[in-house]
Amino acid sequence: MAKETKERGTQGKLPPARLRRVYKEHVVPALMEQFKFSTVMEVPRLEKVVVNMGTGYEEKELDNAMRDMQTVTGQKPVTTIARKSVSNFKIREGMKVGCRVTLRGDQAYHFLDKLATVALPRIRDFQGLSPKSFDGRGNYSLGLKEQLVFPEIDYDSFDKIRGMDITICTTAKNDEEGRAFLKLMGMPLRER
Repeated sequence: MAKETKERGTQGKLPPARLRRVYKEHVVPALMEQFKFSTVMEVPRLEKVVVNMGTGYEEKELDNAMRDMQTVTGQKPVTTIARKSVSNFKIREGMKVGCRVTLRGDQAYHFLDKLATVALPRIRDFQGLSPKSFDGRGNYSLGLKEQLVFPEIDYDSFDKIRGMDITICTTAKNDEEGRAFLKLMGMPLRER
């Protein structure tokens, strides 16, 4: 906790993101050359990162998931509510069933940097991210099977292994631009 306060300073702001500097110095010129953009504003950029964790209907499990997500992202999550009842899962409409965080600006760049350089390499037998997880508009989604790949989560304090879904939203117009953008940003995407 002391490290986090020292890092953020007195205003509560994060230091400038390393990945934002990489974007401005290396990614923008490379993408302008590759796709022949006429202006810098056409170059795809990171819009937001959404982290979602489904827990089910148990209140204690939701509290622990929210604690883990706040530790990983550095932002307080909001609870997600079931839209309709599903009797097989013992879920009723209106129940709290998970939590979600939307990261923008420097927080999104910090999280993406941590994901690409620290968390993904810690996954056992990791061969790279699938290039098929784009949505057609340049946004990328991936799922992690356990939250322990993030070093901030103390191995002794967690109660249950639970996964999370991460969606990286970009301003790319198509998957080809989004794929080139994420590769230059350091995401380990496989070739086909």
